Amino acid sequence: MKLQYPFLQLPQRYDAQALAAEIDALGESVWRPHPQGFAGNSALPLISANGDPGSDSVRGRMLPTPHLERLPYLREVLASFGGVLGRSRLMRLSGQAEVNSHVDVDYYWRDHIRIHVPVVTQPEVTFFCGANSIHMQAGDCWIFDTWAQHRVINSATRSRIHIVADTVGGEGFWQLVSRSRTPNYAGPWSPTLIAPGSTQPPLRYEATNLPAVMTPWEMREQLTFVLDEAVPDPRLRELHRLAGELARDWRALWACHGESRDGWPEYRARMNRFISDVEPIGLRLMLRNQVNMMRALSSLVASVAVADQKAAGEANERSAPTMG
Repeated sequence: MKLQYPFLQLPQRYDAQALAAEIDALGESVWRPHPQGFAGNSALPLISANGDPGSDSVRGRMLPTPHLERLPYLREVLASFGGVLGRSRLMRLSGQAEVNSHVDVDYYWRDHIRIHVPVVTQPEVTFFCGANSIHMQAGDCWIFDTWAQHRVINSATRSRIHIVADTVGGEGFWQLVSRSRTPNYAGPWSPTLIAPGSTQPPLRYEATNLPAVMTPWEMREQLTFVLDEAVPDPRLRELHRLAGELARDWRALWACHGESRDGWPEYRARMNRFISDVEPIGLRLMLRNQVNMMRALSSLVASVAVADQKAAGEANERSAPTMG
């Protein structure tokens, strides 16, 4: 999700040593290599599609994996965020390794915030977001702007392990965000310690995260967002015209079909025509976060506007770096 600030620290702390001991008891066999084979990156799934510990998908009903059932304090940590949880994992970065610079462009990340809680870390671990960088101390709780270019470098010899939880938020979560601070905040700061055994609400998991057919209201909002993020260029005027025509026609199709499968071929035909029309211009334009215009339109609109191309969306998520 695009945020107003590169980094925000939430007003809660956790017992990193207790978390590390709980995780260590699981052993090495539960860790999985990065799906694209990025050196030094591995993960332990906590919440995944249908609770499958072998799944990296961000589509489908999210449920706890068997690993999470063995981590009582970590469950309390996740519950303390106060949000509806999407895919969540432990992310490990080996010593002398890095997470390459990337932007989370997939539709899933457009409205998801990524929460980081360092469990095992060293001062030599640096998180970069845009032109800013910080070291996240063990037990702290951070969110960051995933719409900006970001990367992580572990210059130490030991591995770094973070809890990385995705959420669309919730009332309790946004209350935490309202009391967050930026890294350079110099005022009073007293984060609440969430100790092992604390009483927390039940965990809540995503049941829906992909439309059958994108509503015309969301269609207009997604198109506006992408075009507003573009580097200024005279050719944008034509893209705005084409996007306006798509939004207008999508509204008419919605009035006729809604989400009915009978209308899916018409929706897809109209979307394909839009992509064909904008591609000659869009391939030459960039967004301010250095993402190509056509990649953004494909990820946030074309690949998810109608559920007939579910496979395309899954291929898109597999192609994007998702470690952090």
